[in-house]
Amino acid sequence: MRFKDVFSIIGPAMVGPSSSHTAGAARIGRAARQVLGEMPREAEVIFFGSFAATYQGHGTDRAIIGGLLDFATDDHRLPDSVELAAEAGMDISFRQGTGLFPHPNTVRLRLVGRDTGTELTLTGISIGGGNIEIVDIDGFGVKLTGMYPTVLINHMDYLGVLASVTDVMRRGQFNIGHMSLDRKNRSGAALTVLELDEPATAGLLQELQALTAVKSVKVVDLNGVKQEQKGKESTP
Repeated sequence: MRFKDVFSIIGPAMVGPSSSHTAGAARIGRAARQVLGEMPREAEVIFFGSFAATYQGHGTDRAIIGGLLDFATDDHRLPDSVELAAEAGMDISFRQGTGLFPHPNTVRLRLVGRDTGTELTLTGISIGGGNIEIVDIDGFGVKLTGMYPTVLINHMDYLGVLASVTDVMRRGQFNIGHMSLDRKNRSGAALTVLELDEPATAGLLQELQALTAVKSVKVVDLNGVKQEQKGKESTP
């Protein structure tokens, strides 16, 4: 395996006991919180593989919920996250999943937003050292690592949409480190995920949102400051 930086070897600053089962799980939960754009009022957490066998002993359940509360991996409140979420009105359920899964450390989250009622299904895997990959968002196959500032664009699969998106990036001088795209069907709903070398600005998000075929633009940035989520169907 090729490591990109020293943090890929030593792991993140964290509340233990495990970089894979705790820190990685917290990052998956936090990524899901940012994709949803608000705190969930309902959270169904489905564990697979090693996660399913050991989630209580390793604190994976508390790490996931801590992430949903937007706690970082080293937040001292992680051990109390389930109780804190319940106090905040989050309805939580945990269960062990069956069937095929992409990695031994897999979790699937089904969330409902507290304020808007937005529903989200997200599947993440913890690949070691606190590193993660989000591999599915609402049925779209994606690759989102959380290592870089990331923009998620929900749009229609129309001719020229990607060219318009990359032109906005070019004009704003934003470099794309990785791109993944999936669609439900031809000319139907699609999701494009862009991992960038630098955080997206409000101006960039506004330009992307203004594109005709774009339905919503969201940001996942596990390492930077929180940014406003843009969406034509969202409430202020």
